[in-house]
Amino acid sequence: MTDTPIALFDMQAQQALIRGEIDRRVAHVLSSGRFINGPEVAELEAALAEFAGCAHAVGVSSGTDALQIAMMAEGIGRGDAVFLPAFTYTATAEVPLVLGATPVFVDVDPESFNIDLAYLRRRVEAVAKEGRLRPRAVVGVDLFGLPADWPAIEALCAEHGMFALDDAAQAFGAALHGKRLGRWGGAAALSFYPTKTLGGYGDGGALLTDSAERAELYRSLRTHGEGGHRYEVLRTGMNGRLDTLQAAILLCKMTLFGRELEGRSAVAARYRERLAGRVAMQRVDAGMESAWGLFTLRLESAEQRERAQAALKAAGIPSAIYYPKPLHHQPAYRAAHAETGAAPLPVSEALSGQVLSLPMHPYLSEAQVDRVCEALLPTL
Repeated sequence: MTDTPIALFDMQAQQALIRGEIDRRVAHVLSSGRFINGPEVAELEAALAEFAGCAHAVGVSSGTDALQIAMMAEGIGRGDAVFLPAFTYTATAEVPLVLGATPVFVDVDPESFNIDLAYLRRRVEAVAKEGRLRPRAVVGVDLFGLPADWPAIEALCAEHGMFALDDAAQAFGAALHGKRLGRWGGAAALSFYPTKTLGGYGDGGALLTDSAERAELYRSLRTHGEGGHRYEVLRTGMNGRLDTLQAAILLCKMTLFGRELEGRSAVAARYRERLAGRVAMQRVDAGMESAWGLFTLRLESAEQRERAQAALKAAGIPSAIYYPKPLHHQPAYRAAHAETGAAPLPVSEALSGQVLSLPMHPYLSEAQVDRVCEALLPTL
């Protein structure tokens, strides 16, 4: 078993457990011919809401479209400032720009890697004082599966009349103070990209909310802004529906989801035990339950990271860098960053040169985790 190949993400091990049910559900969809808005979509929405403990779930076509629909429902657009971390995936920043709003990049905490609340407050107050843009929303990202500080984000948003949107694309299944993500903020956006904690076999996403009014808006906006029937158009919307086939596959995966979260937690605990005192790892505060979408280290330098990656590769072990460049350094966002004062973001810049993600999925054995650590430890 010690020579078993190690995958960064292992979807085949999961599929082997539910292949028969996947085949059955997919065959049912093919036979029914209800490829758009079939009953499996509503069934999945009910299962997602029940798991998260929220009132409503709305299936959509991707995590990015979930963010866009949520912002469209709030009327976010030109003249609005949307605050978000500089150290995350591009989808979080591109949506405000698509809607005509301005992303305002915020630095992150050097230990949790999530948005720095003191920095966020300063940026919000500076934008409000300048008066050129209206502070309208904060997008908190639960990076690598770790919940952001949602009580603090919600309090700041309430103080300034802003919408709190949880980008939980990497973190479905995580919880904070006993309350799962999906119940924090005005809404939470999920991604079902194949490598996520709950991943489909293509693109997909969902919005979770306790607001009936928002859920109704999300359902309209995902289907071209339709009203009571297909040819009643109440508002400008988009084509953002979740495919019935993806919903059917995700329903199969939901049967494993609880124990897979336990498996991820066990893998993370083993990594943390073996690597304790040798390398910086993402800080998990009391009351936080990470979904461990990724297990990410912070090396001391880019040079040490290169040595670590080379050692892992030589041992046949994959690794990845999320993310090699902070968003404000990306060509697509430089102008927006300059427009809002080009504030320095030193932690985001440092992390991009230091982070390294190790294999993380619920089917890693303890022996495999040990192999990863044994290859890595001589470089630390």
